[in-house]
Amino acid sequence: MHYCNIMDKNKFGLLSNIRYPDDLRKLKEEQLPEVCKELRADIIDEVSVNPGHFASSLGAIEITVALHYVYNTPEDRIVWDVGHQAYGHKILTGRREQFCTNRKLHGVMPFPSPKESEYDTFTCGHASNSISAALGMAVAAEKENKQRHVVAVIGDGAMSGGLAFEGLNNVSSTPNDLLIILNDNDMSIDRAVGGMEQYLLNLDTNATYNKLRFKASTWLHSKGYLNDDRRKGIIRLNNAIKSALSHQQNIFEGMNIRYFGPYDGHNVKDIVKILKQLKDMKGPKLLHLHTTKGKGYEPAEKEATIWHAPGKFDPETGERIVQDTTNMPPRYQDVFGETLLELAQQNPRIVGVTPAMPTGCSMNIMQKAMPERVFDVGIAEGHAVTFSGGMAKDGLQPFCNIYSAFAQRAYDNIIHDAALLNLPVVLCFDRAGLVGQDGPTHHGAFDMAALRPIPNLTIASPMDEPELRRLMYTAQLPDKGTFVIRYPRGRGVNQDWRCPLEEVEVGTGRRLSTSDGFQLQDTNKNAVAVLTIGPIGNDVEAIIKELNEEARTNGNKWAKEYAHYDMRFLKPLDSELLKEIATHFSHIITIEDGVRNGGMGSAVMEWFSDNDYTPHIKRLGLPDSFVEHGAINELKTIAGIDHNSIKSAILAWIK
Repeated sequence: MHYCNIMDKNKFGLLSNIRYPDDLRKLKEEQLPEVCKELRADIIDEVSVNPGHFASSLGAIEITVALHYVYNTPEDRIVWDVGHQAYGHKILTGRREQFCTNRKLHGVMPFPSPKESEYDTFTCGHASNSISAALGMAVAAEKENKQRHVVAVIGDGAMSGGLAFEGLNNVSSTPNDLLIILNDNDMSIDRAVGGMEQYLLNLDTNATYNKLRFKASTWLHSKGYLNDDRRKGIIRLNNAIKSALSHQQNIFEGMNIRYFGPYDGHNVKDIVKILKQLKDMKGPKLLHLHTTKGKGYEPAEKEATIWHAPGKFDPETGERIVQDTTNMPPRYQDVFGETLLELAQQNPRIVGVTPAMPTGCSMNIMQKAMPERVFDVGIAEGHAVTFSGGMAKDGLQPFCNIYSAFAQRAYDNIIHDAALLNLPVVLCFDRAGLVGQDGPTHHGAFDMAALRPIPNLTIASPMDEPELRRLMYTAQLPDKGTFVIRYPRGRGVNQDWRCPLEEVEVGTGRRLSTSDGFQLQDTNKNAVAVLTIGPIGNDVEAIIKELNEEARTNGNKWAKEYAHYDMRFLKPLDSELLKEIATHFSHIITIEDGVRNGGMGSAVMEWFSDNDYTPHIKRLGLPDSFVEHGAINELKTIAGIDHNSIKSAILAWIK
């Protein structure tokens, strides 16, 4: 594995001598603030030149240091949620010398993963799973009689996810000693929304009461009163007293989860003191810590959304190094955002729904112009779909935008609360296909294979930006039912993308480029059809252009005819187009940026089989394994869907 510059790594007085938490625990408590300062500086230096998630990890520095100082990790378990808070954790747990490879191919993984380190107890690339996973670990430790402490760190808006509440409900009714740390920074990526976030923002505890209760709990713990069944009665008495003093019922204590806080999440010595008191306390506990996203780096503190993942920047000036995009095609997400606003101006029934990603999916464009018609529901993908279904049932036309990988969390809602009634919900899946450095938790690999069997769904993938606009226009027309449009992360191929908004006939594909002199004729052993869906079709267009040029240069040495078909719709498939292909081509290659198993290639094979056609078919797509993190071009090569691999597959049959 590649190692970072050792001289640079030795510039810190304390951090340079910390390879693992055992080294951290040798320090005096008075030295911990300096460790936090150096750790924060190290992350700023690294992320400024090797972009990644930034502000969230800066906000969790003191929590990270305190946890590894007090707890005997990795024997004691820390479950991070969301995982992009954990850069400090990675640096303190044996990966500092390799951290310059973060998010690079074969380098340090973008999120915690047990595959990488025993200190990474669970995977969390998205949100809200920590309480459930940590509770499972706590119960397992109890069943195996292991004296193991388990801590769930939940933050960045993850408490708004439904799974977090399911976990809390189970925590309150299952014997356990779990500690939940709520890293409350009032943010997810965009500023957090919803009743829970407002509740946490307003939640406060009388300072005098806090001190008295902490002293009382320490005394009761020393006498053993918090270590047996008597603690339940004491907790109920504590809750009653607190409710009387604060004139409110704490939601956590209402579930018989002992609540401590809110405290300053950036006072590392106080956090250490509190954790030591809570460490051996029996029963479920929640420690509420207020933090600032981007803490310690002024530009990130001021604009946390921009600095969530800022790209490269000058650490001294805070100037972001932004690529000049003047002569570049737009991002697909921006085409979506601009087109959605355009459609909403024409159709008063259109509303926008997003689970905490208005900026990430560019729905903030409509949100700025029509705030009353855009709903950010927090990190709650399942709710986003069902909420959209409810609005559609009573006359509205929701465009519900969810990242493809995150939409997996709403699979049942798509079936039960949209498709079953064929409600007019437009599901726009951003980040479909490979997404690059965020890795397997974020690749939009499974949407086509997962959704294809569901009745009543129309599933489409545009090859370029004008096609995205036309499909969005088509999806909101009357009687289109539940309509899925999937499109990739990143930029398209057309600078001139503002085409007229025209209807695309559902279930139709198109024949695009062909070999020089191509003519449709009866099936023969010399004909090859390449079938694609989505933007990967642009790669095939470039390849066929190359093949034609090479054929002209070499005296038309290619004996076979070939043609490229953009299927455009996965469901319904274009039967007339497939009949044409089956009649005139003996060899077929299908290419997609989703999993090969069950995807577009499988759908085409099933159609040919059902209709008694027997062409030779080769399927290209993502493998039956989780694709790692790295640059998209690198990952395409690994998956065999890069330019050279596709060209080789075509040539293998052309020759």
